[in-house]
Amino acid sequence: MRLSRYFLPVLKEVPAEAEIVSHQLMLRAGMIQQLQAGIYNWLPLGWNVLQKVEQIVREEQNRAGAIEILMPTIQPASLWRESGRYDAYGKEMLRIKDRGEREMLFGPTNEENVTDIFRKHVRSYRQLPLNLYHIQWKFRDEVRPRFGVMRGREFLMKDAYSFDLDIEAGAAAFDRMFVAYLKTFKRMGLTAIPMRAESGPIGGNMSYEFQILAQTGESAVYFDQAFEEIDFSADDLDVAHLKQLYAAADELHDPANCPVPPERLRSGRGIEVGHIFFFGTKYSAPMGATVLGPDGKEVPVEMGSYGIGVSRLVGALIEANHDEKGIVWPESVAPFRVGLINLRADDELCRGVADDLYAKLEAAKVEVLYDDREERAGAKFATMDLIGLPWQVTVGPRGAKAGTVELKSRRTGAVEELSVDALLARFAA
Repeated sequence: MRLSRYFLPVLKEVPAEAEIVSHQLMLRAGMIQQLQAGIYNWLPLGWNVLQKVEQIVREEQNRAGAIEILMPTIQPASLWRESGRYDAYGKEMLRIKDRGEREMLFGPTNEENVTDIFRKHVRSYRQLPLNLYHIQWKFRDEVRPRFGVMRGREFLMKDAYSFDLDIEAGAAAFDRMFVAYLKTFKRMGLTAIPMRAESGPIGGNMSYEFQILAQTGESAVYFDQAFEEIDFSADDLDVAHLKQLYAAADELHDPANCPVPPERLRSGRGIEVGHIFFFGTKYSAPMGATVLGPDGKEVPVEMGSYGIGVSRLVGALIEANHDEKGIVWPESVAPFRVGLINLRADDELCRGVADDLYAKLEAAKVEVLYDDREERAGAKFATMDLIGLPWQVTVGPRGAKAGTVELKSRRTGAVEELSVDALLARFAA
């Protein structure tokens, strides 16, 4: 993509309303624009990143055996009355009426809806296990929306729902999602710490939240050093062992009773990006989601739900990956892999070399943002540093004559001079 044809409304100054780093940088980098408190337009750069995050989440859900569907944002209040949650949920739920005066709501979550799908189509234990998920926009009318996409009112979420015949099978489904979450965050370059948590309005007796580490995290967390030593990409993760490792939020951490030796205890700031629940028959029993078991008797299915804040993850990624110049994207979620800078757009040789390199990178399926604008060099470098693409390739008059370009790593700042052919070989590999 040529920057001269792209929509990238960057800001030089930090917006006064932005309190935390991710909100500041998302506004400055032209990723989002506020429409109302807690509601944002996602502009091209931000939408690109959001789709990258969403795809990683989708791939790991599919790999774990979940099946994707799509449920509507608007739900009938009658379903929530069946489960008993309509009146109990609170003012966070946006309640509306259609033109026929039927009570509706903008879904904050989908346990009732997916249970209704299940009960209408599944009759036998032979159709189990089943895990259905979707990635959909949600709305919760936060009393104090703030911190940009980290605590918005409208947000994109992946929510999955498992259905099993008995508690043992349900616990196994829970463990599969537990592992899938760790792999998901690892692919994004994040360290995730699973911690026992309260179930809140979702319900249930087993719940874990996943906290990623960032200096600007919301709360202090304490955890066993072993979390930093585990290869979460491995296929043989021991869930039982992972659950036994110590991890606690600040309010639950008691130094006097901590089982981890001081030399192995780590601490940091955490941001919650995922939450999983096992709640048994909380929804299936009142809503009649039953199957015929092997003995011919009808039983309510055991259920769990599994959420990842996809849009929240974009903010969390920035909180964990930035410096004084701007964002520093991990390659797996970067909006473009390479930022190509032509230092002299008015120089025929520079323009020819940069145009040719841009065409060859595109042909090699390398995502590249090409700054071909007639703008001063300092402004071009500042823009590229701000938006945080993993690699910057600079074409200048001296290098153009010698057939070389400058390659810079945004994360480390390391710079090297390469021939054009060497550069292409590097990114084609």
